[in-house]
Amino acid sequence: MRQLVEEARRQGRLVGFVPTMGGLHAGHASLTRAAAEACDEVAVSIFVNPSQFGPGEDFDRYPRSAEADCRLLAEAEASWVFMPEVESIYPPGDATRVVVGGPAVRWEGEHRPGHFEGVATVVSRLLAMVPAQRAYFGAKDWQQTVVVRRMVRDLALPVEIVVCPTIREPDGLAMSSRNAYLSPDERRRATALSAGLATAEAAWRAGSRAAAIEAELRRRLEAADVVVDYAALVDPESLEPLAADAVRGIPAIALVAGRVGSTRLLDNCMLD
Repeated sequence: MRQLVEEARRQGRLVGFVPTMGGLHAGHASLTRAAAEACDEVAVSIFVNPSQFGPGEDFDRYPRSAEADCRLLAEAEASWVFMPEVESIYPPGDATRVVVGGPAVRWEGEHRPGHFEGVATVVSRLLAMVPAQRAYFGAKDWQQTVVVRRMVRDLALPVEIVVCPTIREPDGLAMSSRNAYLSPDERRRATALSAGLATAEAAWRAGSRAAAIEAELRRRLEAADVVVDYAALVDPESLEPLAADAVRGIPAIALVAGRVGSTRLLDNCMLD
């Protein structure tokens, strides 16, 4: 894989890279198409990374559909699909991890200890194996994009991180591989995340204070039987919470995470 990318680069070709865990959907296709439009070649990795799943999480049942994924990627104009074995990413005797503080500490960092260590480690290794000039990530996992950009800056990795918009279902639900776990009733209730965020955005633009918006967002989620892990207004780069009396006119993003049935979902909405 590295040789293919390096040869393309020697020929003056711009290479884009889309790292995924498979179970691909239209959101992944949009990332691949965005890379294909901007780059000469596109590599997409499919690797279900064991180190970012905690005890009791869904590693064993995470969607794996290699044939369907490859068909989707062919239609989205990917040049190469890279599907490494676990032993390629974590060789025998593996003893190195990338630990990220700062934007990785709160939110997902609190609810999934070790998660971002696993993310940073696998992304750094994939970027070494696929030395593209650009790597594409989706905004749905906003905290992940901030953590990856911080890691790339801190380690002076020679890659540009491109963050693309969240792709949504017609009813507003953010596309996610984990949506496949939802029952019909859970699928209906899951739309409370995007609906709540839309209400939060409207309230922010109307001048409501951050604390009141967070309280209303949590109330709406709980009314739909979403078990809320967090519903917070934060700075988009540091991910630190906004002051309770903060109002529009400053950079802000609303983050939500919670469980619908046994399925944990994330979403966000940029406010300013």
